[in-house]
Amino acid sequence: MSVSALGVIPARYGSSRFPGKPLIMIDGKSMIMRVYEQALKSKMLQKVVVATDDERIFNHVKESGGEVMMTSASHVSGSSRIGEVADKLSVAGICPFDVIVNIQGDEPFIDPSQIDLAVSLLQNHESQIGTLIMRITDSEDIFNPNVVKVVVGHSGKAMYFSRSPIPFFRSILRENWLQNEEYYRHIGLYAFRTSILKTILDLPPAASELAESLEQLRWLHYGFKIYTAVTDIETVGIDVPADLLKLTNKT
Repeated sequence: MSVSALGVIPARYGSSRFPGKPLIMIDGKSMIMRVYEQALKSKMLQKVVVATDDERIFNHVKESGGEVMMTSASHVSGSSRIGEVADKLSVAGICPFDVIVNIQGDEPFIDPSQIDLAVSLLQNHESQIGTLIMRITDSEDIFNPNVVKVVVGHSGKAMYFSRSPIPFFRSILRENWLQNEEYYRHIGLYAFRTSILKTILDLPPAASELAESLEQLRWLHYGFKIYTAVTDIETVGIDVPADLLKLTNKT
């Protein structure tokens, strides 16, 4: 079953840890335009739009030849921002898409095949949300709360996400964890079935979500099916200025 897909790249200027991050230049090209151009290479996206609440980003993308939409400054999540994009496109009479992909705006070298892999998960009629996971190879990541872990069932459906080690082994030494179990970390790329996006955005927060500060736990709490696919392509996210050093071998 083929699906039509829209890629949306939320971009905020006012990041507390890295203000102006989307406009930072990386080897002569802005971060946001690098993400945008990588997304355009996807085989499964029919359209790509940057969604921002800042005129500087809006003007930069427009002047660089990209497609961009101004959105409200009140959004508290990227999912909410792409929901506004979907609403505006619908009002404008633009043909609705089966799938909307939330593409992180701080991964300038995202691989287009990862976007395609996330979209392909929604070719499964049961799947309502698709996302990617990657095997953890460093045991320190298991204990790092900034690395979100995920447990999946045999079908690939996510069972739970956590900043804590899951599952927890009581009887083995810390350094032996990876020898006893395969651990996976979550890659923050989401493909949503458009028909359920508005429902998801209208849901009240769940206790587990508030405890872990993980939006996807709200969706699981209310029974939505999140299917995962394993990627072996390392992603490089830029959260703080020091992370730019990670890109030394990329440019």
